[in-house]
Amino acid sequence: MHQGWKTQNIVVTGAASGLGRALCARFADLEASVRGIDINKSQLDEMRAALGENFLPVICDVANWEEVADVFARLPPADVLVNSAGITGQTNLKSDETDPRDVERVFRINFFGSYHTSKAVLPQMVKRRYGRLLHIASIAGKEGNAGMLAYSASKAAVIGMTKVQGKEVAGTGVTVNALAPAVIRTPMVAGLPEQQVKYMTDKIPMGRCGTLDELVAMVEFIVSPACGFTTGFTFDLSGGRATY
Repeated sequence: MHQGWKTQNIVVTGAASGLGRALCARFADLEASVRGIDINKSQLDEMRAALGENFLPVICDVANWEEVADVFARLPPADVLVNSAGITGQTNLKSDETDPRDVERVFRINFFGSYHTSKAVLPQMVKRRYGRLLHIASIAGKEGNAGMLAYSASKAAVIGMTKVQGKEVAGTGVTVNALAPAVIRTPMVAGLPEQQVKYMTDKIPMGRCGTLDELVAMVEFIVSPACGFTTGFTFDLSGGRATY
């Protein structure tokens, strides 16, 4: 049943841009059934036209549990869920300069969004004895980027959740892992102050940003049937920055 992508139902959050968009394009190209979740209807509609019948747009605010529960109750059971919805919030600010409302907004999307969708799919996956759940975290969640309190702390929470969920479903045929990229050239990164991007890039031993192609290739392996003995783990995609 799970030997090829054509039989798989794949759900990607944050589908309308950046990592999510690239992942949807790749899995649609592999002829999987891809459902892309986002709140940006116009971009999802444009993707539908570009990617064809293998891609179906789903409008949903992952920060809202009731909305997530309702949407996932109507979707076919997911074989794969990739949580890539995320925002940076305000950056280049010291912790004491942050706005509590902005910090909460970042947590609502980055942490609670991933929590809500995983809460919705994990029971189905465990019942069916198969599933691949991947949370897109960040090197910032391991090391903490100065000037990025909300983003770093929310991604650290995602990594903590990954460890918990991975242990809870171990042995059921379901895996839960995270991916911790350093700077990947996406619209989200392009919107950051250049000083913030330089701070992050200067910490990468390879001296460059990662590419979307590199990220997509790694995700494809992690959520494949072949990757069955790794769970609760945070994969590195940091150009040598993370060595643990």
